[in-house]
Amino acid sequence: MKINKLNIILFIGLLLAVSSFTNFSSSRWNIENNFSIHFAGSSVEGIFEKFKGEIIFNENALEASNFSLIIEVESIATGNWLKNRHAKNDKWLDADKYPNITFKSTKFFKTAAGYAVKGILTMHGIQKEITIPFTFSNQIFKGNFSVNRMDYKVGNMEWMSKKVSNEIKIDFSVPVIRK
Repeated sequence: MKINKLNIILFIGLLLAVSSFTNFSSSRWNIENNFSIHFAGSSVEGIFEKFKGEIIFNENALEASNFSLIIEVESIATGNWLKNRHAKNDKWLDADKYPNITFKSTKFFKTAAGYAVKGILTMHGIQKEITIPFTFSNQIFKGNFSVNRMDYKVGNMEWMSKKVSNEIKIDFSVPVIRK
């Protein structure tokens, strides 16, 4: 049987197509239950207990990576039931009207310390582009960043609200497992 150039080209093309599909499909991740999303500012600190989303991440193909993440506002836990109730009410996060905080990625890039993802953070009905630095090691995404609550009209600068700092620091650790 004679092997011609067309057969070789078709074989190489098929091999590349199959390997790229395998590479893409192996970059899908499920979020493990032992994640941590911690927030802190003056007079406020806590965690969010419910977090879900779709994570596609490949260190060797950042252009094919994608985060679509959801934090349920009702899952806020400050360690104080009164603070939880206030955080969920219409003067703060307004969980009834805006039940989720979402993040949708638009671009990934490598940094000296790891990676960063640029995307749209939607909170309290307001969308802002932010960049979140992170590392990915041992199947765990880790990072920290800050948001200005006033950019999202969360709370105000009256009465007790003045005690809460505008800058809220977010620390996260999200262990994942391959789909």
